[in-house]
Amino acid sequence: MPPRIQGWDPLLIISQIVCIQSLHYLTLSFLIPPLLAMFAEPHALAHQGGAGSVGMIMDWREMAGRATITGVEGDDSRGWSAFRGVWSGGKRLGGGSVLQGWEWEGGTDPSRGWIIGLCWLLASGADVLYIYQIVRKPTHVLDFALTLLLNHLILTTYYSSSLPSSLFFWLVVFGGSAITVVFAEQLCVRREMKEGLGADYTQLQDVQRNQDAEEGRVIPQGSS
Repeated sequence: MPPRIQGWDPLLIISQIVCIQSLHYLTLSFLIPPLLAMFAEPHALAHQGGAGSVGMIMDWREMAGRATITGVEGDDSRGWSAFRGVWSGGKRLGGGSVLQGWEWEGGTDPSRGWIIGLCWLLASGADVLYIYQIVRKPTHVLDFALTLLLNHLILTTYYSSSLPSSLFFWLVVFGGSAITVVFAEQLCVRREMKEGLGADYTQLQDVQRNQDAEEGRVIPQGSS
């Protein structure tokens, strides 16, 4: 095996990145579907694949509150009326301007973006615990938090085939990264200080015992 640079373990770093990224998405998968099912507009949500759709996590347009479905060209100015009515074999069999209870008028649901943004911030709060337990070193917290964000930007750009251009999206993801960095670093520093003080106290006790032994002040066990 090639020699490893001291403090540099590529396999460990890669496994930590994959683990933290997976835990972040797992947390989102537990938070987003139930909250969307309770608070989002149900008809618009159903036409976007439902609360359990992968796009609710991976598509930045969902958080930005933008449409992810493109209408058929030549139907109307927005293209949304192409999704109304009944279709079969590429032909429209029926439908009209009056919407039924199960039909969707083609608009976006602003509350969905707010819910997904809130879930992202909550998941970023959970990332504090993940980094605290997995990374442990305060000097590496910023690197792993930004790596998580960079990986998500690459994945969401690939998934949506477009670069994120929403100010709300950027504010949420950078705000989540700031939460992760600030609180994870504080927890890691406190742990290192606690462990360091404990080690120093133990070393001080050992030195004191050695000094007492050299001066003959240690009383043998069992002596009166």
